[in-house]
Amino acid sequence: MLNTMHKVLSDKKAIFLLIAPGLILFIFMICIPIFMSAYYGSTDWSGIGQYQYVGLSNYKEILFEDPVFWNSLWNALLLTAATLVIQHPIAILLAIFLTHCGKYEKIFRTIFFIPAVISIVVTAKLWSGIFHPNYGLLNKFLEGIGLGVLKHDWLGDPNTAIWCIIVVVMWQGFGYALLLYYSGLQGIPKDLGEAAKIDGATHTQLYSRIMIPLLAPMMRVAIIIAVTTCLKQMETVFLMTNGGPANSTQFLGNYIYKVAFSSSLYGYGNAISVLFIVFCLILTVVLNKALKKDVGEF
Repeated sequence: MLNTMHKVLSDKKAIFLLIAPGLILFIFMICIPIFMSAYYGSTDWSGIGQYQYVGLSNYKEILFEDPVFWNSLWNALLLTAATLVIQHPIAILLAIFLTHCGKYEKIFRTIFFIPAVISIVVTAKLWSGIFHPNYGLLNKFLEGIGLGVLKHDWLGDPNTAIWCIIVVVMWQGFGYALLLYYSGLQGIPKDLGEAAKIDGATHTQLYSRIMIPLLAPMMRVAIIIAVTTCLKQMETVFLMTNGGPANSTQFLGNYIYKVAFSSSLYGYGNAISVLFIVFCLILTVVLNKALKKDVGEF
């Protein structure tokens, strides 16, 4: 069996045949669409009919004359920062809590994961109702506890709408972050914790000096998934505010859709998508280099 595998892996034709399906799929599904977007991004095409080649004018306009693009990018980065600073530390703490719940572990694990399995449409409608200025649960709650002065049109105010979107996105994605950290903790040998306790380590020392450092590889995976999810955020925004009011909750995914399909500026929308891809590639390289040392890679 080993000799057969060695012969196959040493045969260049066999290797090519093995990787060819995936390579062809990658070329036709990833590479060609990107190059086509780059081409259409240099035209004034509306998506239908004739178009003219305009060179780099779309890209220049986006970078130097389109404040909505930069606001969309800023919102994505703000969501990313909030997710990494707020959602993930809470997820780690609750993952640790789950490991000490005993027979109630499955119950709490199910409860915490419920937001992740609810449809995005249902989630958007649920939270839109909570934030509604007239019959919303949040304003009713504030009124009920004597803080009616704080009642607000949460999704109608540009200063609060983006924070409402961030809360909803973090709430819905919390279950996945918790599951990653919980599985990471479960993968750490229990012998290490028992040995540390025998040596006199407190719970704080056990997790701060042993468990959390050993959780670093899973942290890297969770962070990369979180950053990717935040950057391509669209559905929740589209269903709750569609980027409003005054583009205060606009994200790049939703902005590309509005420009390309709602405003019929297909060439301009493709130019935005190309710049978005370039930004994502740069951020991915920076993120990989920043996290490499944390997982013991050199």
